[in-house]
Amino acid sequence: MEKAKSKSDLLRNREGIEELHRSSQEWKSMLQFIKDEMIFMNRLLNSYVFEPDTPNLFERLQDYLNRLKESKLKKSVIERNILNHENHLGGILECKDVVCDEEYYRKHRELETEVMKFVNEFQDLKSEIFNYAGGILKKRRPKTKE
Repeated sequence: MEKAKSKSDLLRNREGIEELHRSSQEWKSMLQFIKDEMIFMNRLLNSYVFEPDTPNLFERLQDYLNRLKESKLKKSVIERNILNHENHLGGILECKDVVCDEEYYRKHRELETEVMKFVNEFQDLKSEIFNYAGGILKKRRPKTKE
């Protein structure tokens, strides 16, 4: 049996929508920061600051560049999913029953899981790249006074 929404249900719904919107804005902010980090890492991996005699240097750098590219594609998909989700938030107010509301919240939780999984995977990749790069950067010799 469908349950009609009361005035208090609509008020709670508006507060819930604001919370969902706030969450999606936080996700977008995290993804924007990751975009900036991706640009930096791409520039780092394509620079000439690595010791040229490092074994398997080219292969490792290519692997990291490929994984970074895949991560960038995943980020784009997630950003699109967030935009779609935000565009549908207004539909919660139009829902006439609790089942409809629950579907929106379920989708929100699924998207949150997807975002956090991506962020964690990206952090792992970033850490791996920085640990590798830090160990093989060219050592700059300080200028000695003669």
